[in-house]
Amino acid sequence: MKKVGILLMCLLTPFMVVAEQANKTLSVDVLWQLSRVGSPIISPNGEHIIAPVTEYDVPEDKGTTQLWLFDEDGKTQRPLTAKGMRVSEPVFSPDGKTLAFISQRDKDEAGQVYLLPMEQAGEAQRLTDVPGGVKGLKWVGKHIYFISRVFPGKNWDEMAQQLKANKDNKVSARQWNALPYSYFDHWIEEDREAHVFRIPALGGDVEAITQPLGKQLPRASQSAGNYDIDPKEQYIAFNSNGWDNQVDPKIDIFLAKIGSGKAVNLTPKNNAPDANPTFSPNGKTLAFTRQLIPGFYADTSNLVLLDMAKRTEKVLTSDFDRSVSNFVWTDDGKGFYSAIDDAATRRIYHISAKNGKVKPITKATNFGKPAISKDGTLVAANDSFLYPARIVKINKRNGKTTRLDKFNDDILADVDMGTYESVTYKGYNGDDIQMWVHYPPGFDKSKKYPLMMLIHGGPHNAISDGFHFRWNAQTFASWGYVTAWPNFHGSSSFGQEFADSINPDWKNKSLEDVFKATEWFQQKDWIDNDRLVAGGASYGGYLTSIILGEEHPFNALFIHAAVYNMYSQMAADFSVHSTRFGSYWDNPEIYKSISPHYNAKNFKTPTLVVHGQLDYRVPVGQGFELFRTLQTRGVESKMIYFPDENHWIMKPNNSIYWYNQVQDWMGRFATPGAK
Repeated sequence: MKKVGILLMCLLTPFMVVAEQANKTLSVDVLWQLSRVGSPIISPNGEHIIAPVTEYDVPEDKGTTQLWLFDEDGKTQRPLTAKGMRVSEPVFSPDGKTLAFISQRDKDEAGQVYLLPMEQAGEAQRLTDVPGGVKGLKWVGKHIYFISRVFPGKNWDEMAQQLKANKDNKVSARQWNALPYSYFDHWIEEDREAHVFRIPALGGDVEAITQPLGKQLPRASQSAGNYDIDPKEQYIAFNSNGWDNQVDPKIDIFLAKIGSGKAVNLTPKNNAPDANPTFSPNGKTLAFTRQLIPGFYADTSNLVLLDMAKRTEKVLTSDFDRSVSNFVWTDDGKGFYSAIDDAATRRIYHISAKNGKVKPITKATNFGKPAISKDGTLVAANDSFLYPARIVKINKRNGKTTRLDKFNDDILADVDMGTYESVTYKGYNGDDIQMWVHYPPGFDKSKKYPLMMLIHGGPHNAISDGFHFRWNAQTFASWGYVTAWPNFHGSSSFGQEFADSINPDWKNKSLEDVFKATEWFQQKDWIDNDRLVAGGASYGGYLTSIILGEEHPFNALFIHAAVYNMYSQMAADFSVHSTRFGSYWDNPEIYKSISPHYNAKNFKTPTLVVHGQLDYRVPVGQGFELFRTLQTRGVESKMIYFPDENHWIMKPNNSIYWYNQVQDWMGRFATPGAK
C-alpha cells in the first residue's frame, strides 16, 4: 500500500504543480516577495548605472536596501553594497570614479556619508561623523554637500551631547510655541534647524553653508530638491520661508554666494511655492518650478528660467497645462527631460530651454525621474499596473525602452496578473472621466462578477498606470472582483481647470463621478449588481464617508485614514482649506456643507474603519470618531487600529494583515468570483 501511495503521489505531483502554477495570482504574499527597485542614477560617462533595491524579510518584519550596478547594455547586474543594511541617496563624483551614499553602519548613531571606489575593489569608507545624521546629498566639484538638522549655536561635540541627553531624558513631554509641530509621521523639534553643509570629498572639516546666512530650509521637510550648487561652487540656491508666518509658509528661492554671509530672495513677489532650484551645466541659468495659488498643492507647476547674470526670469511652460516635476538638464544646457503626469500616465517629456516647446517621449506606462549622462544616455525606472519598477534605457527619439535588470522575473513568471484597460465615461455635468478597469484572472464576460469601486486619495493625485504596493488593484481583482479606479474631478494630470474644479466643494462633483462610474458598471452584463462594494483612503476615505451618508448601491464600505470631520482636521500637520478659503470660523458654511460627520444620521452601511496612530496627516482621532459614530448608530462596523503605522500601512506583516482583513470584510458582503 505504501508503494502504491508513493507511486500515485509521483504520478499526480507534476499535474498538481502545473495546476497550482496556473492558478497563482498576485496575492499579498507575492507582493511582499517582490524586490522594490528605486530610481537610477548614471555616471557622467554613461558607463555605470546605480539603483537602490529593497527586499523584505517577512518573518523578521523588516527590509534592507542594497545598491546594484547595471550597464547600458543590460549585461551587468550585481550588488555593490552588502546585504542586511540600509543605504540611500547614491551620487557620483563629477569624474564618475567614486560613489557616495548614505548608510548607517557599525557604531553610527545616524546615517553618514560613505564613499566607494568604482574602478577598483574595496570597502566603502565613512567620510562624515555628523551627530544628527545627513540627507540630501549632492557632489559638486571638490565637495560633497548635505543637509543636517542642527541645534543653532552648538558645535558638533555639543550637539552630540545634546542628542544623547535628549535620548536619556526620562521626560517624554514635547513643547511647541509655534507651528509646525508635526509632519506626516514625525514630530518636529522646535529647537533644531535644517541647514546645508559641505565637506571636502578627500576628507576634512565640515563647513556650514546656509547657517551663516540666517535662513533655514523649510521646517516641515527637506530633501536634495531644496537646494543646488552651481558647477563652479560659487553659489547656492535654496528654499526657505520668505516671511515670518510659519502657519502658512511662503516657500521662496534664495541665492547666496558661498561664504558671503548674505542671501537674496529671488522670488519675493510670489506667495505660492517656488521650488526645485537647479543650475544649468554651465551655471549661467537657474531653473526652478513655480506655482501661483497659495494653499493649492495641485496648482500647475511651471518651469521658470533665471538668467544668473541679468537676474531676469522667463516662464518656460506657461502654455503647457501640465505640472513639470522631476526634471533634469541635458548636458548641453539646451533642454530638459522630465517625468510628467499626463492623463493618468507619467510620461517622459523633453522641454526646450529656448522656447519651452514640449514633446512627449514615452507613451504607455509610468516612468520615474530620468537620469542622463554626458553622452546622452537616458535611463529611468519604469512600471505599470502589471509589473513593478524596472530599470530601462530610453530611446530619446521614439520612446522605446531597453530593459537593464532582471529583478522579479522568477517570482512573476507563473503569476496570472489579470488584465486592465482605460475607459472613458460621462461623469458630473456630462464631462469625460477617465477610469482604469482591472479584470480578475480568467475573466469571462459571459459570467457575472462583483465590483470593488476604489476611490483614490489626494484628492489631487490621479491614479496612473503604475505598480502600487499599498493598494494594488490587481491584487484586489485576484480575489475575484472587477476593480475600478476612476480619476474623478479634482484628479491631477488632466489640466488645471479639472484639478481645481472641486475647490472648495470637495463633495459634489467627485461624488457624482463615482456614482456615474458605478452606473457604468451596473449596465454591463458581466457585473452582478447585488455584489457591489467600495472603499478608499485619505481623501478617498473622506469621499467614502460622504457616500456612507448618501443613498448608494454598495453592500459594504471600507474607509482607511479618512478625513471624517473637517473641523477636527485642524489637528493635522496641515489644514485642508484654511489657507485659501479661510478657516471654519471665517466661512463655516463651506465646512458644514462638505464635512461627512454632518450626515451621520443617515449612516446604515456596514463599514470597516482603519487608522494608524502615527498618522499626523489625518490624525487617528478621525477614525475613532467615525467608528464611535457608527457604533452609536447601531451600524455593523469594525475598527482596525495600527499603533505603529502612519498614513500608510508600511510594515510587511501589518500589510498582509490589512489585505487579509479587507478581503474578509468585502467577501462577507459581496461574495468574490464569477457566477
